[in-house]
Amino acid sequence: MNEERKNGNAIEIEGLIKVYKGAVRALDGIDLVVPAGSVFGLLGPNGAGKTTAVKIATTLSFPTSGTVRVAGFDVVRQAGRVREAIGVVGQTSGVDVNLNGRENLRLQGLIRSIHGRELKQRVDDLLEQFGLKDSAKRVARNYSGGMQRRLDIATALVHRPQVLFLDEPTTGLDPEVRTEMWQEIERLTHEEGLTILLTTHYLEEADQLAAKLAILDRGKVMATGSPEKLKAELEGDTIHVELREVAEDGAINAALADVKGIRHIDHDVKCLRARVEHGATAVPLVLQALEAKGLSVDSVSVSRPSLDDVYMRYTGREFARADEEGARKQKPSGEEKR
Repeated sequence: MNEERKNGNAIEIEGLIKVYKGAVRALDGIDLVVPAGSVFGLLGPNGAGKTTAVKIATTLSFPTSGTVRVAGFDVVRQAGRVREAIGVVGQTSGVDVNLNGRENLRLQGLIRSIHGRELKQRVDDLLEQFGLKDSAKRVARNYSGGMQRRLDIATALVHRPQVLFLDEPTTGLDPEVRTEMWQEIERLTHEEGLTILLTTHYLEEADQLAAKLAILDRGKVMATGSPEKLKAELEGDTIHVELREVAEDGAINAALADVKGIRHIDHDVKCLRARVEHGATAVPLVLQALEAKGLSVDSVSVSRPSLDDVYMRYTGREFARADEEGARKQKPSGEEKR
């Protein structure tokens, strides 16, 4: 009986550190536990270290220090056993566009030493499950982006892995196809009991899919818990304000300095977001303070806590801004710096 079955955990990460050349600390002492049979979200902006963590957990990179166990096996000392136990879908498609759907699945099966009748049945089942049966003989080059992504996941499941790694699986897909992918991911966990580690920089995706998630920022785990638990920890409301014109440096903070009930402010030159105790009470005070300083408001809205608010609480910055900053800093190869 392997360790996963003993303790109910599919992935265990302790003190994981990864330092690249030039002393770039991509991962800075990560500790994570992923329960078996669930979707675990690794949420963070571009450059947070998500892909680095996945590369180590899937034996594609070595840790500088720390330990990682997947399906009960150490990723360094038992790399072969880990590879047998996992399926991996990377950020870029691994589909051979010169082969048709069935050929892609058969090739993956042969690589995994599956043959004959067993392979044929497995390929047929996967084509049916992923809605690719009618397109099985079409060359994958002619598949839509969503179809190629479904084929990617199907090929990763040919050998019936215990753990599936999905690294930014819906990046570049249109909203409708992304929703279809979400439904498929939920089915894999609920109907087949598969453990899925999902990396994403889409807040809505993490909120929708993850039973539990970890917020990763600059190589560190900032918070862990279910989306509901993390949002419930934030009392009060969030006020979103869009100004009519660009504000001078320091003008927004100066205008709101004396407004009671504001817990945190994040803003750029035209938009601001403030965490407040009571939205209905705070809105007129905020508007009055801004107008008094000559800052005309174009629109205002109030919302309940979101994962964006959770991220801002633990990191002190807005997720979208961190995502843009991280994208600029990423290496040309696509490997995450932080």
